[in-house]
Amino acid sequence: MLQRFTDTFMKDVNLGVMLIGLDYTVISVNEKACAILGCGREQMIRRPVDDIFAAVPEQHRLVQRTMLDGVIVRNHAVSWTNHDRRYDLLLDSNVLRDPGGRIVGAYVMFKDVTNLRSLEAQVQRSDRLAMIGQIAAGTAHEIRNPLTSIKGFLQLLRATFEQREMAKERSFTDVMLSEIDRINELVSEFLLLSKQKEALLAEVDIQHVLRGILPIIESEALLHNCEVQYEPLPSVPPVTADQEMLKQVFLNICKNGIEAMPDGGILTIAEKLDQGDRKLLIDIRDTGPGIPLFLVDKIFDPFFTTKEHGTGLGLSVCQRIIHDIGGTIRVSSKGYGTTFTIGIPFS
Repeated sequence: MLQRFTDTFMKDVNLGVMLIGLDYTVISVNEKACAILGCGREQMIRRPVDDIFAAVPEQHRLVQRTMLDGVIVRNHAVSWTNHDRRYDLLLDSNVLRDPGGRIVGAYVMFKDVTNLRSLEAQVQRSDRLAMIGQIAAGTAHEIRNPLTSIKGFLQLLRATFEQREMAKERSFTDVMLSEIDRINELVSEFLLLSKQKEALLAEVDIQHVLRGILPIIESEALLHNCEVQYEPLPSVPPVTADQEMLKQVFLNICKNGIEAMPDGGILTIAEKLDQGDRKLLIDIRDTGPGIPLFLVDKIFDPFFTTKEHGTGLGLSVCQRIIHDIGGTIRVSSKGYGTTFTIGIPFS
């Protein structure tokens, strides 16, 4: 019965489990661990741990040799990147002893808490967005009223300068008017946070949405000497969402990807199906310089931006739109290129 429990536990438990021998080789590993590590079971059994993690610096490996010395680890938070997917893990490890108390091996267990961490971050950002929204609702009207008056008088001045052929003075008014328009755009983005637009939920064909905005994306890419590649699946199930809001999300992320390649590159839009989580996944990849690891967790924060004239609100709004329809939006970057993965539940 104990053997059956062990076999069933290794197979069905939602934990990655590895058993390590005294010679620091892998004795056994379950399917969950293989999926997280990105290795097949046959590639790991009876192989030295050092060979399996050869490409990873020793201090960043999930399995440490010190475990065989009796070092116990409990709920140690680590990050692990497997290809384009990043995992947040909680790691436990301890030694295994025989009846005489001698160490005969060790085990490592790691639990995938990526979704939990993502939910915590989402709650924190939602609280921040709600606070910003309250401030925006109270101040936007007061900001826009004087701006409207200033803009009106500047337009009159510009018309006067044109009549009197005062080109230099007219150019000054053009600059001021463009800056007022920029302030108005910022206020409009604040208002998006303060009063959320009611989503018009309906069955949406993602391929129809993407093909509809593809000419806009391609024209933007042409300006930056970039190429756009669309990799559709033969067919995809419909999703329940607001079509116009999805367009806003895809256009925003594609535009960010194109702007991340100032010297040209390739923007790839690829479709995948995750039957396990019942989600349609849209990968948007660029070949730019990538996002430094210390910034990856901040890009969805309100007002965080690396652009010279950015507001830092675009990705915050995109994340809220996707979360409101029960979807997910994640980013991964390994120093070369960045991938945004948007997951939308299908019926």
